[in-house]
Order: sequence, then C-alpha cells, then structure tokens
Amino acid sequence: MYSKETNNIKITATPIYIEEQSAPHSQQYVWAYHIVIENMGTEIIQLISRYWKITDANGNVQEVRGPGVVGEQPVIRPGEFYEYTSGTHLKTDSGIMEGKYYMQYLNGQPVEVDIPAFSLDMPSSNVILH
Repeated sequence: MYSKETNNIKITATPIYIEEQSAPHSQQYVWAYHIVIENMGTEIIQLISRYWKITDANGNVQEVRGPGVVGEQPVIRPGEFYEYTSGTHLKTDSGIMEGKYYMQYLNGQPVEVDIPAFSLDMPSSNVILH
C-alpha cells in the first residue's frame, strides 16, 4: 500500500498482480490497482481528469490521460472518500506507476493532486534451499 497527501487530498494505491490474466511466456503481465481518494480538507472537490506515467522494467514509458476515472468524475465531500479499481498491463514482470489527479473546488479553483509512485511487481516464487 502506498499513500501520499497533497493539498488535503490523500491518495492510497494498492497494486495487485493478476496471475490468471498474465501470460509470462507471451510477455504479458497484468495488474489491478485499487485507489482510495480521501478528502481531508474542508471543501467539496471534484475529480476532473487523470494523468498516469507507467514505466516498465526496460524503461519504456506509457502515458495515459483522460477525463475522470473508470468513467466517473466523482464529487468528494470533506471527510469522505471515493474508491475504485482499475488495471494495467506491461511486457515486463515489473514496473512503476505514478501520476496526478486534476480536481477542482466547487468555485472552479483547480487542485492538482499527486498519485504516489507504486511498484508493479510479480510475486516472487518460493525459493527452497538445499
């Protein structure tokens, strides 16, 4: 679990490797990530858009921009949270994701919120020493 607070908005990210959808022999590795967005401030905010930077183990970068998250532009009241789960895939067995949410207060003032960098790692296999 990875957390970061920016401008009274706390973002917590939890990546989960999805073995059933991954195919290492074809260089396809799949992760879900669960995000919790908590409004720690005193004003209502709305998530308008997102930016993701996804870097695989070879240094290849994919950038993703778009409106809202999972088809929504949630409004989050003070002391409340919004959570969602999405996913990504890589051609390597590890990588890192980070990004930003672009939000605004009800008065239209923009708010930029950092998404903490979190690692995408394939679980290690059990090692048996003889």
